[in-house]
Amino acid sequence: MAKPISVNIIGSGNVATHLLREFLKHPEIHINQIFARKLQNLKEFEDVAPMINDIDLLKPADITIISITDDAVSEFSKKLKNYRELVVHTSGSLDINDLQTEQKGVFYPFQTFSKLNKNINFKEIPILIEATKKENLEVLQKLANIVSNNVLEINSQQRFQLHIAGVLVANFVNHLYYQAGKLLEKNNLSFDLLKPLIMETARKVQNLSPENAQTGPAKRNDKLIINKHLKAIEDKNLNEIYKLLTRNIEETYKK
Repeated sequence: MAKPISVNIIGSGNVATHLLREFLKHPEIHINQIFARKLQNLKEFEDVAPMINDIDLLKPADITIISITDDAVSEFSKKLKNYRELVVHTSGSLDINDLQTEQKGVFYPFQTFSKLNKNINFKEIPILIEATKKENLEVLQKLANIVSNNVLEINSQQRFQLHIAGVLVANFVNHLYYQAGKLLEKNNLSFDLLKPLIMETARKVQNLSPENAQTGPAKRNDKLIINKHLKAIEDKNLNEIYKLLTRNIEETYKK
């Protein structure tokens, strides 16, 4: 058996937690060290890998993954400026050169992560990788191919645009779920009533383009229904969201 890829994980948030859970499933990957300022956030791993909260104790590994909040990555990576091994971040929004290290790359699992959700199939998750050197890219490809069947090399600009698209379809859509839930709650209705609709909408775009899957009063230009909805939506912000999305859909389908 080939020597396992050694990995350091820096961070204790959602992405770091899920990467650790996944990497520990694979004998081809060795967790060398885990660094976190608050080690209590990673108690589930305390018996399976060495844990530190002093970055000066970090040992060399094939890949060191910085998985912390985006606005802290650049400054934190300065602590590793004399580190000779490959250092990568996991951000969709940051450029590869935001890393202040000699050997740099990106290992970006394109998925939404919550610690409470342990049932994530990494084989289906796109892993987007980037590196400044060919040999580092090969190491990242090897690691990514162990956990995923969907590995792609893309550059920082492409990754940034993909992240924007991800915010639209995940974060914004989830907030609309929240707003819809509040509307139903005010009328003594359960959010469960929406779940079949949510599932069918997600299923449709597996086979149809979003353009062809669109339905509803805005696409039909049904002004009567749209105005009735707007009069009924009391929340000012939600009313504005409804108007903006309706206008955008109308403009899209005018042709």
